[in-house]
Amino acid sequence: MKLLIVSGLSGSGKSIVLDTLEDCGYFCIDNLPITLLPGFVSQVMQADPSTYEKTAIGIDARNQSKSLQCFSDILSAIRKQGIDCEVVFLQAEENVLLKRYSETRRKHPLTGANVALKEALGIEKEKLKAVLKHADIVLDTSRTYVPQLRELIKNQIEKDNHQHLSLQFQSFGFKHGIPLDVDFMFDVRCLPNPYWDMNLRGFTGKDKPIIEFLARSDSAQELFQDICMFLERWVPRFDNDSRSYLTVGIGCTGGQHRSVYLAEMLGRHFKQKDLNVIVRHRELH
Repeated sequence: MKLLIVSGLSGSGKSIVLDTLEDCGYFCIDNLPITLLPGFVSQVMQADPSTYEKTAIGIDARNQSKSLQCFSDILSAIRKQGIDCEVVFLQAEENVLLKRYSETRRKHPLTGANVALKEALGIEKEKLKAVLKHADIVLDTSRTYVPQLRELIKNQIEKDNHQHLSLQFQSFGFKHGIPLDVDFMFDVRCLPNPYWDMNLRGFTGKDKPIIEFLARSDSAQELFQDICMFLERWVPRFDNDSRSYLTVGIGCTGGQHRSVYLAEMLGRHFKQKDLNVIVRHRELH
């Protein structure tokens, strides 16, 4: 049986994740008190394995702080029952969360007469540290639209019977901020920039003119080979250590040309290595 614990900051997309998992055949429960988790596993899931073969449970900061501090022990107790349990944690930058709440006019669960929204976000972040510490996968949704998040969940989490680590290559632009959910990050701003050629500026790293431009660059090919060598050496160590997900960030200035080209190249290369490979371009909407 598979149990996904979905947690994270309010406004970061937990409801979207649970809705997507429900569409994928998961039995989903939102805001279950964390102290009820072990009992739910033993008395409900294991009593009816056909119904609860794939289950996702949302956990948020409305749980008592003392309960959240016991998350490590609760998680250990669940896994001792033979349940394949993974923790997914969603987060976003504070200014993005503030903007989302101002646009939707939703009420943050921790706000009150004496607690403003910004203060509530800080309290929530502190309360959920115990959950974040045990997250198998962390997703930063600051620059992720709803359709992108749904696709990411389907590709990265809902993979039936996968036997190997899921390796994601994410291109991004440094001028739009550094992603918070990457395990390795490579800066490729040292490569020749097609942006300065007016005939190439309108294309992306997925288009033939940019591909041909960077294919002619010795430095681009050398950097590609160096990244491949590094990952070929270290990815198997993570795979052997039962790591489920690994995200590699490839960053250039704007996230349109060089980083996209290299992420696509790396994705094609590692798809030949019997890995579940996902390529995502943060700045290409």
